Amino acid sequence: MSAETRHEKHHQLAGGQGGFRTPGPGPSRRRILSAGLAGAALLATGATGCATGGGGSPDAKRLTGSPGAALAGKVTVWSWDVAAKAMQRLGKTFQQAHPGTTVEVVDIGYDNAYDKITVGLGAGSGLPDILTVEGHKLPSYIGNFPNALVDLTSRAGSLKSQFPESSWHTVTDAKGRVFALPWDSGPCALFYRRDQFQQAGIDPAALATWDDYVTAGTTLKAATGRKLLILDSKQDTFFGQLLQQQGQSWFVDGKVAVATPAAERALTLIKHLVDRDLVDFENGWDGLVSGTHDGKAATTPTAAWWDGTLTAEMADLSGKFGVVPLPAFTPGGARTSNSGGSTLCVTAQSGNPETAWAFLSFLLADKANQASMMRDEGLFPAFLPALDDPYFTQPAPYYAGQPAMQLFAGLARAIPTVEHTADDSKAGDIVTTAVNEVLHNGADPGTVLRSAARQIATATGRQPVS
Repeated sequence: MSAETRHEKHHQLAGGQGGFRTPGPGPSRRRILSAGLAGAALLATGATGCATGGGGSPDAKRLTGSPGAALAGKVTVWSWDVAAKAMQRLGKTFQQAHPGTTVEVVDIGYDNAYDKITVGLGAGSGLPDILTVEGHKLPSYIGNFPNALVDLTSRAGSLKSQFPESSWHTVTDAKGRVFALPWDSGPCALFYRRDQFQQAGIDPAALATWDDYVTAGTTLKAATGRKLLILDSKQDTFFGQLLQQQGQSWFVDGKVAVATPAAERALTLIKHLVDRDLVDFENGWDGLVSGTHDGKAATTPTAAWWDGTLTAEMADLSGKFGVVPLPAFTPGGARTSNSGGSTLCVTAQSGNPETAWAFLSFLLADKANQASMMRDEGLFPAFLPALDDPYFTQPAPYYAGQPAMQLFAGLARAIPTVEHTADDSKAGDIVTTAVNEVLHNGADPGTVLRSAARQIATATGRQPVS
């Protein structure tokens, strides 16, 4: 597989706050797959979830074999694109280490993945031993299908300290039971054009706060005629990213939290950028890529996986980009967020859960294997020990010698933890409509967020944060 295909396809693993929304990566680009999660809600038996995605069930299937027992038999995995290729590669190594085992990795494609997963969970049949599920989607499945995944706590619980809290939060329920292991993550930073910043006389290291960022945008536009950032004209993801940076998502303690001071700060910031004509609106992933290549905007606040798109699709711009932490909302505040990340879980339908767990932990709780998936497939590891691999400290010629991945490795440990629930998809759709009212119709952020909060409360039966 070419580097271009490898990096382009990797990005389908990267999801946004409220669902898989454009702009986003992949050959078919990040698409809204609300149908899959809508199906989950329809198939659910009334479960509404809890603080971290559902109460689970005391009857959830558990691993009962001896941890040191010999492994045997076949396990089947569903995944897609470079994630599937990574597992096919390492599956051969696993088989060599455990004679008598067979690993079959099936690339089911991203477009229909969640339809297939949801139907299989609802029917109680037709699923493989192991599923790839994006981190922000997993809590919905834990909440809506409490008996469908194997409770891995007895084996995985001791690994908690080796993953970022933000990632670990997505794989556990309110009682702390573990239903998956985190795979990759999406720590966010600010990619910027060195040449445009130099032309405008802006020091990127001075962008300590978002107020600094807005001020720099005005200076940059006056000096270069360029905008500051590109936003998707229909499916914004920046708002959710800014909200997570402040340590919350759509819900807090199970209550609707889209009309909070943090939410209003985030949406007001975006409105200020729009009002000052610092935003270039483009359509979807293709618009983001082409607009960035053409230099329409000087910065892209996004995740580490953007490196793959830059180096593969904009090789002619080598040396013109740099990376700094996200500006903070207040001096000394959090300077990263998260966009994307995936998990692996064992289904209750598995006929060989012990071997399935062994393969899962071999992939995701092993420093060398996680580091190899970063080098070979561009999957930024959630397993913290892997971030100490020398790969992350290497100077990157594309960034004029800056060791860009070292920055992301540091930020990955500081991603704010937020709450996910079984109702995230419903809330995300309503929030998208509210954000568009501000972006395109000049609506007041506080007013639309309060309206959105009421709509979410009605749709989910949850109370708003008081």
